[in-house]
Amino acid sequence: MIPTFLGITLLVFTLTRFVPGGPVERMLSEANAMTREGGGGGGMSSASNIAGTALSEAQINELKEYYGFDKPIVVSYFLWLTKVLSLDLGSSSRYGEPVWDMIKNRFPISTYYGLLSLILTYSICIPLGMVKAVRHNTSVDHVSSILIFIGYAVPGFVFGIFLLVTFAANLDWFPLGGFVSDSFDDFSLWEKIIDVVKHSILPLCAYMLGSFAVMTMTMKNSLLENLAADYVRTAIAKGVPFKKAVLGHAMRNSLIPIVTHIGSNISLILTGSFLIEKIFNIDGFGLLGLESIVERDYPVVMGILAISSLLYLAGNIISDFCVALVDPRIKFD
Repeated sequence: MIPTFLGITLLVFTLTRFVPGGPVERMLSEANAMTREGGGGGGMSSASNIAGTALSEAQINELKEYYGFDKPIVVSYFLWLTKVLSLDLGSSSRYGEPVWDMIKNRFPISTYYGLLSLILTYSICIPLGMVKAVRHNTSVDHVSSILIFIGYAVPGFVFGIFLLVTFAANLDWFPLGGFVSDSFDDFSLWEKIIDVVKHSILPLCAYMLGSFAVMTMTMKNSLLENLAADYVRTAIAKGVPFKKAVLGHAMRNSLIPIVTHIGSNISLILTGSFLIEKIFNIDGFGLLGLESIVERDYPVVMGILAISSLLYLAGNIISDFCVALVDPRIKFD
């Protein structure tokens, strides 16, 4: 985990230094705009001109020193890493707030959608994959495969726009966005539950679309492979009922490829989807990441990257433990 985390964060940290439009450039532009407003519109067009009229050279150097742009990339990276190890993610260059506070406020929303997406995906895809494998080459298998592959071909954010336009804007069955209604505090407990559920249905459908197809087909193909294995055919030949052969023999081995996906799927608990949260106006982890990238708020970008990378790497270890629980051939010493 350690070298992988260092590699991911160092790569992105380096990229942020070469992407134009950082915090220093943004402040120079804002200062230039204020100068033009006060000076009657004869503004400058280049960064050098801005530096010469809006801010002095000493002020620009002070800004670079404040944001760490006056040091080599490797030195700045290890200074940032030292702060991260002390649980200090820095402050937002856009809003001046501590990055951890901005992220912490979005934990409940992201965890809510992430956990529900994970639970619903596994609880639906595993039984559906079993049905498709048992009824392979039947009308049930063909119809469900068509729907699954259509869903796989459509990006989640496109599907989210379709759901929002059709069921929220046109039919008015669901809210247009947000996590709760504006008058949520005035509702009773039951009304609050109904309100949260109504706001959750469309985003959850968009969240689940991509992984739904992959998990279902993985489960089906894995179970088909095990049903054709010698140990299952031998069990059936000895008189074991087909249902028991599927659930008692083939099922456990078929779950091995499924549990290996937990490492990647568990990252949805926090990261979610940038575009889906933007479409549904959900103030979660993904929307914060998208806004920080657009606004070149690099401390927030690196804070989100650090947390999501650790979550993904921890998910891989959880996957290893789950595989050991499912696969009797693997033991941890």
